[in-house]
Amino acid sequence: MFWKRVADLHGLLREKWKSGGLKSGQVKGFGHYSYSSGGHFSGGGFNDCGDCRGGGRGGILVVGDLAMVEIVGVEMAEVWVEMVVVEVSLLLLLLSMLFTSFLQVTSGSRVLDEQQIVGQEACKGCNMQPSKPPVGAAVSQPVGICYGTFADDQPIAQEAISLVQSSGIRRLRLYGPDHNALQSLRNTGVEVVLGVPNDQLQSVATSQDNAIQWVQNNVKNYQDVKFRYIVVGNGITPIDEQTSKFAPCVLQAMQNIQNAISACGLQNKIRVTTAVDQSEILSQSYPPSKGQFRPEVKQFIDPIIHFLVNNNNAPLLVNLHPYFSYVHNKVDIPPELEACGKGGQHPRLEYATFQRSDVIVQDGPLGYTNVFDAMVDSVHSALENAGGSSLDVVVSEIGWPTAGGDAATIENASIHNNKLINHVLNNGTPKRPQKLIETYIFNLFDENKRFGEEFERHWGVFCNNKQAKYKINFESN
Repeated sequence: MFWKRVADLHGLLREKWKSGGLKSGQVKGFGHYSYSSGGHFSGGGFNDCGDCRGGGRGGILVVGDLAMVEIVGVEMAEVWVEMVVVEVSLLLLLLSMLFTSFLQVTSGSRVLDEQQIVGQEACKGCNMQPSKPPVGAAVSQPVGICYGTFADDQPIAQEAISLVQSSGIRRLRLYGPDHNALQSLRNTGVEVVLGVPNDQLQSVATSQDNAIQWVQNNVKNYQDVKFRYIVVGNGITPIDEQTSKFAPCVLQAMQNIQNAISACGLQNKIRVTTAVDQSEILSQSYPPSKGQFRPEVKQFIDPIIHFLVNNNNAPLLVNLHPYFSYVHNKVDIPPELEACGKGGQHPRLEYATFQRSDVIVQDGPLGYTNVFDAMVDSVHSALENAGGSSLDVVVSEIGWPTAGGDAATIENASIHNNKLINHVLNNGTPKRPQKLIETYIFNLFDENKRFGEEFERHWGVFCNNKQAKYKINFESN
C-alpha cells in the first residue's frame, strides 16, 4: 500500500506538471526541488533520478489515509525516500484535487511533527488509532473466564493458558497469584484480573510494606503480563460466617494495594477493587429498581463505594448466579412464574437461561426478558442509592453447572453460557442499555476439591482433558 500510494502520487504529479498546474519551486526539502519536464524531481539528489531510481538522497510526498501527512526518511534502495516540507498551497491543492473522496480532516487527525521524525525509517504500516465510537455508543467487552484451581486433577498451568489462548478467550480471572500461570501469561495479550486471596488480606492491610512487596512479587515482576484489575478479597461480607473475619481488612488492604500500584506508576493501567456476592450484599433485588444494600453491610460497603468512586472510578466486581436463584426459588425469578408451563415449557428455567424474548418482569418503564439483566440492574439501583451511580458493575462470576443438581446438565449449561456470551457482547441492561457488561464465566475447569453440594464441583466449561464439554464461542456476535 505504501509504494502504491507513492506511485499513484508520482503519476498525478507528472500529469499536473504537464498541464502546467505545478510550478517549479512548489516542493521544497533539503535544498531546492523542482519538477522537471520529464516528470521527475530534480535537486537534492534527484537529478539522475530516472524512474525514481538513483543514488544520493531525495524527497517525495506521501499523503496517507485520514489526512495524516507522513514524512518519512530512509536510505534509498529501490526508491530513495527522505523528509520533505510541503508548502501549504501544494498540500491544500493535493488534498482538494486528489483525495477528496477519502481524506477527511477531523479533530482527531494527527500530523507528525517534522522535527520528531527526521531520520525515522519509512512507515511500514499506519499507526493511526481506531476511530472512537460516537458518544453514548456501547463498547464491546470481551467475555472472560475464571480460572479456579481448587482441584488436584487439572492440567498444568502452561496447558491451561494455552487452552485459554486457543479458545479465543481474551480475559482471565485468577483468584490468587499463581506464578506458573503468570509465567505462561507473559506476552500473550490476555488481560488478567488478579485476586488478593482472603487469607492474605490481613498481612496486606496491616503493613504498607507488605502491600508493596505483594505488588512487587505478583505484578511488577510480570511487567509483560497485561493486568486489568487487582481484586482485593472475594465474596466477603460482615454477615457471612466464613468471611466475616476478613471484612475489617478489606478497605485498608485496598488502600495499601492502591498506594503500591500508584508508587509503581501503574494507577492509570491497573485498577484496584473487590468482588462481592450479589445475593449476600442486597436486602432486596426484586424488582430491580428496588435494589438495596442490606442495612447490616452498609458500614462495610459504603466506604468501599467511596474508595472506588475516588480511585479512577474503578468498577465494583459482583459474583451473581442465576442458577442459585433458580434452584433455591429466590425472588429474582418472579414467584408468579409457574414451575412448569404448558406444553412442557419451563418458564422459570427459560427466564434464567436467556430463552425468553417476551417481557417477564415489567419494572416501571423497564422490561426484563432474563434474570441476568434484572440481577445486574438490582446492583445498579443499590449503587445509585448509596452514592455510587457513576460506578460500573463487572460480573466477575456467572455460569451454570453441568452435573450434580437440579437442572445441572450439559445442555442447560451450553444454552445458558452461549446465550450469555451473545447477550453481553451485544446488549446492555434495560437500566443502562448503552453500557455492555464486562463478564467472566465460571469456570475454566471443574474443581473436585470444592466444598458444598455436588454441583459445586461441576462448573467447568472444559473437561480436565482440555476438551470442551459443549460447543462454545467466546467471540459470538
